[in-house]
Amino acid sequence: MDDLKLTKIRLANGFWEGNIEGQAGARPEVEVLYRDKAVDGVELHLASDRKSWNIRIPLPRNALADGVQTFVIRDRVGDRKLGDFTLIAGEAAADDLRAEVDLLRAELDMLKRAFRRHCVETSAAG
Repeated sequence: MDDLKLTKIRLANGFWEGNIEGQAGARPEVEVLYRDKAVDGVELHLASDRKSWNIRIPLPRNALADGVQTFVIRDRVGDRKLGDFTLIAGEAAADDLRAEVDLLRAELDMLKRAFRRHCVETSAAG
């Protein structure tokens, strides 16, 4: 369903926890992907309000590593992303983030040059 909304509750004790609203009591069909593979042990329980669902996602041991690890939470029925969360750990974390920012800056500079060139070419043609 397109009306599903995911809200983070917390990350604690090796579990990411959240709440899914929007399907008037119907159990949502969700999956959690890490490195394009489904995460085992995901739990979905009817919340105390009896209108939403609590999701509990165990963090796989192989995800507890240096660098940036991203998890994607998907609605299988609506075939869309509900949300995501990222773990950043280890000494490499700062270097990884700096490298990503540097790459984004370089790509932005390239796009700015291309856009300026396009503006010059289109104004000269007109």
